[in-house]
Amino acid sequence: MNGEGLLIQALVYLTAGVVSVPIAKRLGLGSVLGYLVAGIIVGPFMLNLVGEQHDVMRFAEFGVVILLFLIGLEVRPALLWRMRTAIFGLGGGQLVLTAVLIAGAAVMFGLTWKLAVAAGLVLAMSSTAIVLANLEEKGLRQGAVGEATFGVLLFQDLAVIPLFAFLPLLATIPHAVEASANTPLLAGLPGWLRAVAIFAAVGAVVVGGRYLTQPIFRFIAAARLREIFTAFALLLVVAVAALMQLVGLSPALGAFLAGVVLAESEFRRELETDIEPFRGLLLGLFFITVGAGLDFGVVARQPFLLFGLVVGVMILKALAMFAVGRLARMPQREAATTAVALAQGGEFAFVLLTFAVGAGVMGGDLAKLMSAVVAVSMAFTPLAFLAYEILVLNRAEALGPEPEHIPFDEKDPEVIIAGYGRFGQIASRLLIANEVSTVTLDSSIEQIDLLRRFGRKVHYGDASRLDLLRAAGAEKAKLLLVAIDDQDKAIEIVEAAREAFPHLTVLARAFDRRHAYDLLKKGAHGVERETFEGGLKFGERALKHLGFSAKRASKAAAIFRKHDIASFLRLAPVWGEDRYILASRDAAETMERLLRADLEQMDIDEDEEAEAAAEVEAARAARAS
Repeated sequence: MNGEGLLIQALVYLTAGVVSVPIAKRLGLGSVLGYLVAGIIVGPFMLNLVGEQHDVMRFAEFGVVILLFLIGLEVRPALLWRMRTAIFGLGGGQLVLTAVLIAGAAVMFGLTWKLAVAAGLVLAMSSTAIVLANLEEKGLRQGAVGEATFGVLLFQDLAVIPLFAFLPLLATIPHAVEASANTPLLAGLPGWLRAVAIFAAVGAVVVGGRYLTQPIFRFIAAARLREIFTAFALLLVVAVAALMQLVGLSPALGAFLAGVVLAESEFRRELETDIEPFRGLLLGLFFITVGAGLDFGVVARQPFLLFGLVVGVMILKALAMFAVGRLARMPQREAATTAVALAQGGEFAFVLLTFAVGAGVMGGDLAKLMSAVVAVSMAFTPLAFLAYEILVLNRAEALGPEPEHIPFDEKDPEVIIAGYGRFGQIASRLLIANEVSTVTLDSSIEQIDLLRRFGRKVHYGDASRLDLLRAAGAEKAKLLLVAIDDQDKAIEIVEAAREAFPHLTVLARAFDRRHAYDLLKKGAHGVERETFEGGLKFGERALKHLGFSAKRASKAAAIFRKHDIASFLRLAPVWGEDRYILASRDAAETMERLLRADLEQMDIDEDEEAEAAAEVEAARAARAS
């Protein structure tokens, strides 16, 4: 494609998105469906304004690459451990049960067991791009449903590598492997050598990301050129994607792996900030190309079969996810919402189908039909979720009452407290003792059951949900106290509350100084480091045990508190910048000097007070004698 053709194609894409998405949003259909409809209209099978299907799909695959790189940046060991139940429990259960159900249905329709298993594994994948965008739009991305869904999608992403190794074992077409050169680099190589090349490429990404990128990032950061840092971030993503493509793997998979390797880097936040603006635009283009890539020839030849397969696959996937969710003790409503969100096929299905055809697992006709099923199911997802919202989510009686839907008896509370653990309950009890009206939310049903036995009134709910905050009275409340112990969730709640309820004063619990700065940056009016006052009291008690008077120990603690808070506020404007470390060192030295001077002055004052008291006592004694 020449430069002029590419420019016209980009013009068509952008025009279609700008026109169709606002209309879809106005009709209540969501932006994802708007992009899909725009793609169908401008695609090769309707107006044919953007070229052939192959060119269309290549144009936007980078949107998924960017998305999976950003997802990979979030896959930190701490996150994996915290979400181990959602990732390995829900995710593993969903993949296995979905593959079993679809494979069983495929065998009933006459496929061999190998083809059936391959179809089940491919169709078990869900669309990371569509699901996350849909949940974000519905305000469910940060709640229990969002966490469960993200865990399942993350497991699917991780499962792709084993599937590349497993699918060739299901090959039914002889000599297909030798005939399938995925890339010129691997063409004609024996299978074992291709495997070595793949593992070498993955190893290069891991080693390079861990040991080579850090010095480069530091070198670029020292130059203080923001645009070069952004350019290098994009270069990194493109280079890894190209390397994966050379060895026959998905570029999106390579980007995800690169993100995982860099998840613990000190430059992670900077990378996210620089690449985030590209994500929305490129994902929009990806959704348009999914619609444009829909093969209406297959639809026209077998419409009833295709739509029957789409509905059947979506029902089986939803049933499997719902069953796994209930087995994992998810509330009925959350399990159902997660099941509907994950009922479609996914982007990796296209990659796996291409790989399966090349590996001799299935023929081209079956792969085309399955591709059409995946594309149509992705297009149906916003409609299915819209119908679910109307028929279920907006009708509380459909699934029975859930804890978070218990009506709030408190009218116009002054304070909303998010989190009633060891930190939040102290603040809550102090407010209640002073006759301040409060509403308390907590996301742990076990904690709530325990507290209700002690007569504490706590509502179940995820405070990052704006609809729940609104129902709790956030529009009229004066204060929101964020007292949860999940650092990332606390930042999300602060950011969401400040945007939705600008009048609300937000005070937040901070894990440490860095977390406190992040909370302030997201709009918190004040923060309380959870261990600061306790540590200060601990030190004050230590001084008393060492022989210092109670008055002196208390004054020393007060002076330290004053200087530490002043230092904290002085450093807040430069948090996250390169100069923060240097400024922090200077502030620490300044604080120590001022603290020492104040303590010396306090000793002098105490000596003077003691001398004055002694003189008064002596004068009193003289008069008495």
